[in-house]
Amino acid sequence: MELYGQTSKSIPQKIVIHLIELLLLYLSWWILFGTGGAWCAAHLHIADHASAGRRMVIFIFNIIIFLRLAYMMFFLLRRKIPWEESISVPLAFALYYIGFSLFVLPTPGQVGMTGYFAIFLFGLGCLLNTGGEVLRDCWKRLPQNKGRLYTGGFFRYSRHINYFGDLLWVIAYAIATRNVFSASIPIFLFCFFAFYNAPKLDQYLKEKYGKEYDDYAARTAMLIPFIF
Repeated sequence: MELYGQTSKSIPQKIVIHLIELLLLYLSWWILFGTGGAWCAAHLHIADHASAGRRMVIFIFNIIIFLRLAYMMFFLLRRKIPWEESISVPLAFALYYIGFSLFVLPTPGQVGMTGYFAIFLFGLGCLLNTGGEVLRDCWKRLPQNKGRLYTGGFFRYSRHINYFGDLLWVIAYAIATRNVFSASIPIFLFCFFAFYNAPKLDQYLKEKYGKEYDDYAARTAMLIPFIF
């Protein structure tokens, strides 16, 4: 977690990340609305039955995630981004842009109640993630809070509420596809957060804030509010 102690605008890396993300968005559109759906169906031996509404939900999710990532990187993120991360981040997001676009193809029928629930869950996840980050950024900009640990806002319910928000909107994608195989993506993400990323970040924060973080950890769930 040594990168968390290094500040840098990393503009070239951020530009590369977003250029690759734009390419992934185009591929998503090609699969959902262009000739890519038929091409993938023929070469991957899957059906291509998804309704226009279901395809639109997935693509709108993709657009919103792209815009959120851009806002976070250019306005909220201050740590250094190494060049290898400018490749690994878009590859990870390819799971969402491309993976869910493929998973939705075999699903017939209109959006329905499960789709509306997925939209609600997606909005909630985005609110917890981006909203939590915005509130923390506003708090940290105040001179009197310099060097202090932020435990307010949504972070009073989970030490890594932003990760929990990520998990919710990824689950929303999977629900919107109504494809049981798409559950593999949120399951993988949960394991990554719960057993690698969150514990590693906990260790860094413990070293930085000491007893203040120990007290916070003792009363606050790590990932899922009030549960885990």
